[in-house]
Amino acid sequence: MNNSSKQHILLTGGSGLIGGLLTEQLLEKGYRVSHLGRSPGKNTRVKTYLWNIDKNAVDEQCIDGVDIIIHLAGAGIAEKRWTRKRKKLLIDSRTQSIRILYRLLKNKPNRVSTIISASGVGYYSNRGEELLTEESEPAHDFLGICCVEWEKAVDEGEILGLKIIKLRTGVVLTDKGGALPKLALPIRLRTGSPLGSGKQWVPWIHWQDAVDIYINAIENNQWKGVYNMVSPFPVTNQQLTQAIAEQLQKFLWLPRVPAFILRFLLGEMSLVVLGSTKVSAEKIEATGFIFKYPEITSALKEIYGKKTADLSILVQA
Repeated sequence: MNNSSKQHILLTGGSGLIGGLLTEQLLEKGYRVSHLGRSPGKNTRVKTYLWNIDKNAVDEQCIDGVDIIIHLAGAGIAEKRWTRKRKKLLIDSRTQSIRILYRLLKNKPNRVSTIISASGVGYYSNRGEELLTEESEPAHDFLGICCVEWEKAVDEGEILGLKIIKLRTGVVLTDKGGALPKLALPIRLRTGSPLGSGKQWVPWIHWQDAVDIYINAIENNQWKGVYNMVSPFPVTNQQLTQAIAEQLQKFLWLPRVPAFILRFLLGEMSLVVLGSTKVSAEKIEATGFIFKYPEITSALKEIYGKKTADLSILVQA
């Protein structure tokens, strides 16, 4: 039964890529939605409460009447080079933010019952051809450590009697931001090519499936614990690059970008594009969730199809 008209959802990171898309669809379904942010939001249908993670400060009214908290806050993993200072920010922005809320929940009467938190497939990091399930061991590099600390902080809510759901998210495909526009740009300019060997596995998910999974986690009581939020059909970097090129009607002619160049340019952060992470979606499918875009071709066609079709008409004209 959908009790959306009676439920109030608070999002951290609500103005981000997934947060914005999720907010719109929650509002369409009749949920009441609030955000926690560093500055007033632009969405007039959503009240934004202010917080300052560095100062451990939060508007205490943010949890009034809230049923579920969706924790999406966190600095972008691939936005800047991983200096020591940046690494600390990446971890703190994910862990200290949820701890601020837990302190508030502990000290102020509220009706929050569930925490649904993002996590990342970086938990497993570079594992070659190994098929990774939720039971697989975490990696011991920075990506793995960051995700482990993130999930540990979220799990602290169990002491408060909260139901915890963690979604280890793959590469979310949308033309609104994130990885896909960065991958597509050189292809559009006819300078695109696979990265490194091109054989590394990319765990991806269409943005609509990602949003639908969050909504399923809200509405389906059986969800609990950790899930890999990825398509059931991962692709290699070469397959992804080729699929984007085909959808954009471009030809790939340049050789692969050598791994050593990416390591030189990106440093340790090159792991994000050179690491191979082959992730299973079996557990999330076992909940009964049905992917709208399980295969990369259908996913990219939905994202780019109309635009490329319009372009074709213009060329023919």
